[in-house]
Amino acid sequence: MSRSILIVDDDDMLRSFVSAVLREDGYEVEEAKDGKTGLAKLSRSDFALVITDLRMPGISGLDLMREGKKTRPETRWIIITAYGSIGSAVDAVKAGASDYLTKPFQSPDELRHVIRRVMREVEAERKITLLSEELGKRFPPMEMIFLGDKMSKVFKVVQDVAPTSTTVLISGPSGTGKELVARVIHQLSLRRDKPFIAVNCAALVNTLLESELFGHEKGAFTGAVATRKGKFELADDGTIFLDEVGEISPSVQVKLLRVLQERTFERVGGTSPISVDIRVISATNKNLKEEVPTGRFREDLYYRLNVFPILLPPLIERKEAIIPLAEFFAGKFAASLGKKIRRFTDAATEQLLGYKWPGNIRELENVIERAAILTKDEIDVQHLSLEPPAETFPPPQGLLRKSEKEIIQKVLTEAGGNRKEAAKILGISLRTLQYRIKEYEL
Repeated sequence: MSRSILIVDDDDMLRSFVSAVLREDGYEVEEAKDGKTGLAKLSRSDFALVITDLRMPGISGLDLMREGKKTRPETRWIIITAYGSIGSAVDAVKAGASDYLTKPFQSPDELRHVIRRVMREVEAERKITLLSEELGKRFPPMEMIFLGDKMSKVFKVVQDVAPTSTTVLISGPSGTGKELVARVIHQLSLRRDKPFIAVNCAALVNTLLESELFGHEKGAFTGAVATRKGKFELADDGTIFLDEVGEISPSVQVKLLRVLQERTFERVGGTSPISVDIRVISATNKNLKEEVPTGRFREDLYYRLNVFPILLPPLIERKEAIIPLAEFFAGKFAASLGKKIRRFTDAATEQLLGYKWPGNIRELENVIERAAILTKDEIDVQHLSLEPPAETFPPPQGLLRKSEKEIIQKVLTEAGGNRKEAAKILGISLRTLQYRIKEYEL
């Protein structure tokens, strides 16, 4: 559909000229000699764009557009009119036309310029639709995520900041939906048809993170067999999302600060400056302001990232969303498992609402996935298998505490700071490891 155009004009010579120019540019073109024929073609086929003369015998171009929009609201329209009828063309634009052209045309390039601009808008809308569909597969609907008084306030500030290019810092506990909020900001921005590149800063050791963000030149280090673009280059003209930005090392923080200040950087091993036009959205589950006095996070970088802060509340403060989210996840997993889950029992509902949800929405999703596997038709308490949160585990004391701290530090070092790998080696969950790291101030 995205390359198909219908031309409606009773002037055979003009219609043939427009068709020839468009076919030369690679568009799929159909013609109609009057409004009645054009309306019939519209009823049978999808067109990305209709180019129609304003004045035609029978159905006028304006009436054709009004009728066509009833059945094909997504189709774009360009009106062709004589120079003396520009006022009518302006009325057509007010009625929903994307643009108008006056005849006779000055050159084929005048025609191409207007059509290419409108078709770029068509392609941008198509990408937004695809992105929305993709988000729908991975995340709950936006209206569910922003359900309740606290999250409706968050959505208000998201709508305020999205159309700007302001740098945003999203804070909140793990699992509260920080990446989803970042994607919503991108979708509602003027960059929505450009790339959205997400980087998990905690998933890579520092040397690899620098290369991942800024790219590297061939031969910059062992294994760099070819020049590689980094995420900042790939996000040019779009948005880069830096998740867990508080985990970035001081050396990478310096380079990130320069990008925020100058929108310029060099690849690892490179000397040529690379300029980018990007929006930066970052996220953290830490209080970065408290990290500044300890020296773990640069003060100047903190203020550069924290231009527009957004704080996401934990799920326990959004109780009105717990059951709708649980029902959404139950339906999602039931469909993938070929089951039909009828309901949550009253006891299960009570337990879901009474639990503290230290892992927030992510933990809720995992709990419901397990429950969907265990149940046949309804979810009860025994299917939820809710465990006490990590914060209730008693910390080790004395020599045991000292030994455990040393072991964890040693394994983290051997794993290059990769927490998932360290947890695997230690034989504990990632959540428990994160709790120990916080407890021991590693």
